[in-house]
Amino acid sequence: MGEVVRTSVEGAIGLIALDNPPVNAAGHDLRAGIVAALDRLADTPEVEVIALYGEGRSFIAGADIREFGKPPRDPWLPEVCNRIEGCGKPVISVLHGAALGGGLEVAIATHARVAIRGVQLGFPEVTLGVLPGAGGTQRGPRLAGVAAALDLITTSRRIGAEEALALGLVDRVTGGDPREVALAAARDVLDGRLATRRTKDIHIDPDPDSIERTRETLARTQAHLFSPHACVDAVELAAALPLEAGLARERALFQACIDSPQRAGLIHAFFAERAVAKIPEATAQPRPVTRIGVVGAGTMGAGIATACLLAGFPVVLAERSPEALARGEATVARNLDGAVTRGKMTAEARDAVRLATATDMAALGGCDLVIEAVFEEMAVKTAVLSEIARICPGAIIATNTSYLDLNVMAEALDAPANFVGLHFFSPAHVMRLVEVVVADGTAPEVVATGFALARRLGKVAVRSGVCDGFIGNRIMSAYRRAADIMALDGTPIEAIDAAVRGYGFAMGPFEMGDLAGLDIGWAARKRQAATRDPAARYHGALADRLCEAGWFGRKTGRGWYDHSGDTPVPNPDIPRFLKEIQEAEGLTPRLLRADEIVARYETAMIMEAARVVEEGIALRPIDVDAVFLFGYGFPRWKGGPMHQADVIGAGGLAARIERFASEDPGFWRVPGILRRMAREGGSFSDLNRER
Repeated sequence: MGEVVRTSVEGAIGLIALDNPPVNAAGHDLRAGIVAALDRLADTPEVEVIALYGEGRSFIAGADIREFGKPPRDPWLPEVCNRIEGCGKPVISVLHGAALGGGLEVAIATHARVAIRGVQLGFPEVTLGVLPGAGGTQRGPRLAGVAAALDLITTSRRIGAEEALALGLVDRVTGGDPREVALAAARDVLDGRLATRRTKDIHIDPDPDSIERTRETLARTQAHLFSPHACVDAVELAAALPLEAGLARERALFQACIDSPQRAGLIHAFFAERAVAKIPEATAQPRPVTRIGVVGAGTMGAGIATACLLAGFPVVLAERSPEALARGEATVARNLDGAVTRGKMTAEARDAVRLATATDMAALGGCDLVIEAVFEEMAVKTAVLSEIARICPGAIIATNTSYLDLNVMAEALDAPANFVGLHFFSPAHVMRLVEVVVADGTAPEVVATGFALARRLGKVAVRSGVCDGFIGNRIMSAYRRAADIMALDGTPIEAIDAAVRGYGFAMGPFEMGDLAGLDIGWAARKRQAATRDPAARYHGALADRLCEAGWFGRKTGRGWYDHSGDTPVPNPDIPRFLKEIQEAEGLTPRLLRADEIVARYETAMIMEAARVVEEGIALRPIDVDAVFLFGYGFPRWKGGPMHQADVIGAGGLAARIERFASEDPGFWRVPGILRRMAREGGSFSDLNRER
């Protein structure tokens, strides 16, 4: 690899070219190279103006992720930015591709900025639990104003060149090659056609109203988080202090973010999305997919079809019933129209959608991939899969089952190597997670195709082995059981939901149950009845009573909650059902505190997740974390259940499980992997590095 920073001189113009592929990340070599180049050109007598630009895809796309979690090496980015702004000769920057995070901080430290059309600018630091710590919270408000800076910094929103110009973050928008633009802009500086100035000298209006409005918004929407509120504090200081003093306070707030456990959780979540792509089948060549079939036009089928259409695939949606097909087609249309309204799809792309519908399965002929999304019953699914295989020989056949055994399904197919699970999460066109479930006979290239499809759909794929519920639903069943037992023992459902929301989930388990439909869990409990552990306490008695009454949640107007009014209220029949069950089982009601609720809920999740890792259903602990971050609304700043297990510690978890076992020994059992960690040391993070 050559020099990551190069200098050249053309007349009175000194050029600094950044060349750190693939995206000019602001790693140590780049930072040191910029400082050395500045010194060199500042000492070159004939140079009157210096222009900074990026080679390749970007100006500077942000920090170097390889340095995350490591001690900073001089020169650190704040020093680089201060050296740029303090240079005795005017320094301008040319922004193309991406100027994000530290890249944007470098740019706003220069004395003028030219944006090339198509560039993306933004401050993503808050998504990693920190704030822009190299002057972003101090120079940003001076250029764009307090309100705009608050918006960009606290939301991590990205903007284009024209909006950046309107806000004052850049001084000019143009097209062309970055080096040629740099030369032209430098000539304009020499000729007086492009003004330069030090950002520190710009007057800033305090704007206390914007500060207060942002604080109020964050208190409602991000009360759990630390770094967004620190961002507001830092921006407020920009209007109150000279730049040097503001930068010092910014660094103190940045360090407070670094020291927050939320930062470690958010960094872990950041890496989780990348880690899950490392699968044993990664070297296999994905098969080409040009046309997709979806069988089943219900909620899941319509959502899957929508996701594929949004990605540009032609789709055949098949359904036996004309009425169900019409409803599914209408759902897809609403989904696509909504995508246009939200800016996720252009009107032109909406008009170009290629959706065919059919009640005759023969219409699936010619599809490279067919996804089955019919009723969750083994006999129904195997019949449909056999028919797909007959109509589409050689095609990849996928099932969207949530729980059923893929190896049993594969017995109905002549070519089990072409069979894979693609478990989407509802709503399928919105939720980012897809579990790629690998049966015993699934071919490596079919697994690779599943991952490639997920990328094309903009989703996060996680590889799962075969078990009841795979990774996510199997673990969810465990912590859902813990919630049900707490309710049976007398803790009100609304108190359990409130405690789980307090932990950081958007919804509690009973609220989520009503949203998903209680009939799904009811069917699973009936299916599992024959194999239920007789030593374990049955948890579904109260839920069964609701289902027997025909109350399945929101879709029937009543479930755990009564949804007939403007605001859901607890189902008034629950106390009666609960009293009958408690009397029949000889239970003495007890009320748990919020911290006790959270401890049981979280521990049940971690306990079953540990078994999923131990059994090899998930490749690594971080894969479990990804499933819960992208499919189950686990609070991102906590990193995932396996990350939280390491925060608590194996010893503490084992002791907690043993304490709970005195209440219900059939359920609360310390997994072998956790017991070994408690005895010998080690962590789930260690396993991520080993596997």
